Amino acid sequence: MTTVANQVQGDLASRVRTRLITAGQPPTPHAVASAVRDESLLIGDDALLALASDLGREFAGAGVLEPLLRIPGITDVVVNGHDEVWVDDGAGLRRVPVQLRSEEHVRLLAQRLAAAAGRRLDEAVPCVDAVIRDGIRLHAVIPPIATKGTAISLRIPRRQAFTLEDLITCGTVDRVGASWLRAIIEARLSFLISGSTGSGKTTVLSTLLSELPEHQRLVIVEDSAELQPTHEHVVALQSRPANIEGAGLVTMRDLVRQALRMRPDRIVVGEVRGAEVVDLLAALNTGHEGGCGTVHANSATDVPARLQALGLMAGLDRAATQALVVAGLQVLMHLDRDLAGARRVTGIHVIDGGQHPGATLRTPAAFVRRRGGLRPGPGLNHLSTMIKGRGVRPPRMPAR
Repeated sequence: MTTVANQVQGDLASRVRTRLITAGQPPTPHAVASAVRDESLLIGDDALLALASDLGREFAGAGVLEPLLRIPGITDVVVNGHDEVWVDDGAGLRRVPVQLRSEEHVRLLAQRLAAAAGRRLDEAVPCVDAVIRDGIRLHAVIPPIATKGTAISLRIPRRQAFTLEDLITCGTVDRVGASWLRAIIEARLSFLISGSTGSGKTTVLSTLLSELPEHQRLVIVEDSAELQPTHEHVVALQSRPANIEGAGLVTMRDLVRQALRMRPDRIVVGEVRGAEVVDLLAALNTGHEGGCGTVHANSATDVPARLQALGLMAGLDRAATQALVVAGLQVLMHLDRDLAGARRVTGIHVIDGGQHPGATLRTPAAFVRRRGGLRPGPGLNHLSTMIKGRGVRPPRMPAR
């Protein structure tokens, strides 16, 4: 009897939950009672209050995932179906003993989170990428696109931006590297930060932006708002997909062009992954020095090919893209995660277009990570010369 009663109660909760979500109502006792009546069922006052309480906890925030989002140090929460939840606290993904009741429950949670961000998630739009409250980035995919059940990925931003001293403490960069990173931004050299997903690109970029003088105006362009530098003068722009009628689209290219008209001291593209690369490079070639952004790449040597591929998306051939890169970008910083999951700056590189037109674009290392720290590489003299040419004293050259 107990099993049957629990099943009936679970079915009732599911039907009431669906009615409330469809109607866009919060799970107040009155709304729950009305939904129960609509189901042509009678339950006692105690059961009604208990149901309203359970649904209230479920509807708040991210439901059963909410406690995980509040744990200090958690950077990612991923759901692979109703019975598989993983978290990343900086040491790689690990499974946690948290479960959702059913596939329907996971799907409804994903849809509710998407709706809170003003996005759709249904058969017509089966994938969503958006930012919900507190800067948490949501990505969700529902069946049949997700073949094993609804998949949810939540990326939690650090509540307070790191300082360079924090990055030194946690081993992301050593003091030698930090001193050269400060010199790079002080000299207004334009740079990209490369790395794989989850390697710490956004964290390091936010940290460097926080080091900029307060009088400099930063205009940040992102597809999903993630950068949160500790800086007094920040203007943040976020792209927007088209609505169901196909109207309202605002692309990254649109926003980079708008940023040029907003009197920026620094133009920042949170993630360069499309044709906007051409607009950013054009800006860096027309007096907007010190611009920066991030790009996905497995290694520093892969970045030239990655930028050329992105240039093709905008209709530029390899030679034209390479010319813009050489003229507009000076520095590349690469990050990676070691086998233990720790994020490290593995290299600081210079952009070298060669001595002859059409020469292969190279990224020689000014510093490369060896034996637990950054060691000088063949590009160090070039980096030092560029910094000195901007009127900034380079850090003391480390012993080779």
